[in-house]
Amino acid sequence: MWRYTRCSKLLWCKLRFLMRCYMSNISHCNRDLGLLWWQGESPVPEARVDYEAFRQLYRDGALDNRKIQLDIPDGRSRLPLEIGGASGFGVNELVFRMEKFLKSQRMERMEITIADAKPILREIEMEKRLNLDQITKDAIMLAESDGIVFIDEIDKIVTNHETRYGADASSEGVQRDLLPIIEGSVVSTKYGNVNTDHILFICSGAFHSCKPSDMLAELQGRLPIRVELKGLGREDLYRILTEPETNIIRQQQLLMKTEDIHLVFTDDAIEELAKVAAEVNRSVDNIGARRLHTVVERVVEDISFHAPERSGETYTIDKESVQRAVGDFLKKADLSRFVL
Repeated sequence: MWRYTRCSKLLWCKLRFLMRCYMSNISHCNRDLGLLWWQGESPVPEARVDYEAFRQLYRDGALDNRKIQLDIPDGRSRLPLEIGGASGFGVNELVFRMEKFLKSQRMERMEITIADAKPILREIEMEKRLNLDQITKDAIMLAESDGIVFIDEIDKIVTNHETRYGADASSEGVQRDLLPIIEGSVVSTKYGNVNTDHILFICSGAFHSCKPSDMLAELQGRLPIRVELKGLGREDLYRILTEPETNIIRQQQLLMKTEDIHLVFTDDAIEELAKVAAEVNRSVDNIGARRLHTVVERVVEDISFHAPERSGETYTIDKESVQRAVGDFLKKADLSRFVL
């Protein structure tokens, strides 16, 4: 009786598996894998062979294109469209966090491939093993003790006392709103209250049209350490063009490679690019390393325009090529200083 019940159960499992294969249009797996079906003797080892065969196919990626039906939280099945530029914050993540905040348990049944299901299931299982309350508590503690807040373009909310008029007066109100946070207070966030007493605040700005002394006296007192940075010289610009792994030169080469064009910059050409950028910053307007984009684009402008017709060619940019491309660029004077 025991043998009959066990064999009947195994036979039903195998019949159900055959029906699934037929419905999924993968019945040919029996021939490809050489599956050994039970013939009345030692059924358990042969069933184990089937299991190991499919697991090996899964690990090798042979089943990645197979489609399955999966119940996943509503919002995770959306395409990972990116918003906010380089922030990397996806729409699906935003929707999932909002629904999680609202304690929504809606599930959505989707038919997706195994390759797309792997990261979703992995993330769901990881979240099940995380204690979000403890993570939030630790994050708030670390932010209060070791947090650093960098406020860039602080000069945009500072106006010169001699030219303060109209809507510019509202910038002082922004400074007054920042003052209690920098002085130290309890800020309410969606994760809880954060005390800013021991958070380091760093502010930076160009201060072209105003001076740091134009800030509120109270705000100046809460930012006691003042450091003035030097402008970028030719050597600094040359390092920016060569040392970063994805520097501007490398970016241009990869961009031209999409049109099957091999672009080569000689070392003297790179030095000339840095020299021209430093000279234009000195004579026209000092915009720092942003000037390199303008100069490099001027040099490769003609090649980029005719790239589709010149596929497969190799271009070498030397010092003379840079001088010809940016010669008139250096002769242009900044006439804005003479405009009344």
